[in-house]
Amino acid sequence: MALATAVVVAAGFWTASPAETQSARPARIAGKPNMNGIWQALNTANYNIVSHPAKAALAFRPGPVVPVPAASVVAFGAVGAVPAGVGIVEGDEIPYLPEARKKQQENEANWLDRDPEIKCYLPGVPRANYMAMPFQILHSDKAVFLAYEYAGAVRNILLKDPGPAPVDSWMGQSVGAWEGDTFVVTATGFNDQSWFDRAGNHHSDKLKVVERYTMQGSDHMWYEATIEDPLTFSKPWKMRFPLYRHINPDARLNQFKCVEFVEELMYGKFRKTPVQ
Repeated sequence: MALATAVVVAAGFWTASPAETQSARPARIAGKPNMNGIWQALNTANYNIVSHPAKAALAFRPGPVVPVPAASVVAFGAVGAVPAGVGIVEGDEIPYLPEARKKQQENEANWLDRDPEIKCYLPGVPRANYMAMPFQILHSDKAVFLAYEYAGAVRNILLKDPGPAPVDSWMGQSVGAWEGDTFVVTATGFNDQSWFDRAGNHHSDKLKVVERYTMQGSDHMWYEATIEDPLTFSKPWKMRFPLYRHINPDARLNQFKCVEFVEELMYGKFRKTPVQ
């Protein structure tokens, strides 16, 4: 296959020829900015969406003087530490209702048992967009599709509103439309199981996310998400950060279908003779 361009779909794994998504990209598609390509956030929001200092681990236990890393993560050493990060939340504060704030603190304290990322559950929105792994946008004037490397998550952005989502799900239902040169996506129909980060920030099944994708140059855009959830937050709030398009000619999504990677964690205890 010489200069043919193609998009290949295989078990949730997307790749595109370098000529299509990188060097031969037109500036616009049907008059709108061309967002096709592999995108990635360069921040530490997946650890915590608000500003946070570096710390020795994500989970601790009481120590002789100060808390020390939990037994389950101590062997990771510096690999299991948390890097410092500047928050992506406007005002650097999440307006939790009192009971919801308590739940966030409990989630953080019980991160090892509760974080859905550990069990390879789908990441939800907007978390999927700032995880450490990249994602791919594929669009024309008639369709928009997002494919994520983490867990093979996908989003089909509907361009005509079909009404309320028929069932709640991890990734919800997304409906998009252009407002000038900004692509605006309204996502609803979520379950209450996903988190915003590893710090236990959470939501209910009433979550509504309004995303705004705005190109700022040939290979970077601003991403903004307005979060509404009257059962969890006292008012709507926003997060905002840049996304960068991979310009290396061999850019592609690799597979990270992690369900099988957690089988021992989730089901190993049910072996007739569990592995010690």
